[in-house]
Amino acid sequence: MDSPVNSTVDSTGDSTGDVPSKRRVPQQTRSRGRVARVLEATAQLVVAGGVETVNTRVIATAAGIPVASLYQYFADKDEILLALVERDLADVDAEVAADLAELSLLSVRTIVETTMRAHVNVYRRRPAFVVIWLRGRTNAAINDFCRGHNRLMAGRLFELARGAGLVADPSTTLHAQLAVEVADRIFQLAFEDTLEGHSAIIDEGIDVVTSYLENHATPAGISGVARR
Repeated sequence: MDSPVNSTVDSTGDSTGDVPSKRRVPQQTRSRGRVARVLEATAQLVVAGGVETVNTRVIATAAGIPVASLYQYFADKDEILLALVERDLADVDAEVAADLAELSLLSVRTIVETTMRAHVNVYRRRPAFVVIWLRGRTNAAINDFCRGHNRLMAGRLFELARGAGLVADPSTTLHAQLAVEVADRIFQLAFEDTLEGHSAIIDEGIDVVTSYLENHATPAGISGVARR
């Protein structure tokens, strides 16, 4: 069985006692199920009422588990929100990789459009991420994690484009990083007041990012090259 972690809970439902600073990785099927319920309950609560309305006691009740059980895996609400963001960004990575793998023609435009639309698809499936990240950004740990993820994404896309001969010298990952950050801001605007995202902003945003990166592309980067 999973051993309990000693903790106390204040009137807001968040821990004030001896709780782990690192999240515990559940090993047993029952434990993984509990963590999954916690994340799903948190996602639903965040979408329904916003991040500010959520605390660990409310989450535990919605997940159908004792609050003490929640503290076996998460120190506080912020750790739960971070875990939710990590889960959703893993979904983004998987969708981007799968969609890029289907491209028969590689160009700056096809890479940008495929990547950005993959993000949009996940945001529409995972509205809690929209609320926590695109509309939030008040949590330092989540901000650091997402910005770090942006840099990793930029690096992967840059290497894909460079390997296909789409990138002109002396372009660097800096240009890819700027493009990813611009795309991130575009998503903020597109999802600011709707969980579906404004299609017109997304379409224009794809053009903006593509136009910027085509300034650093080879002729093949603009016309495209057949996937080997």
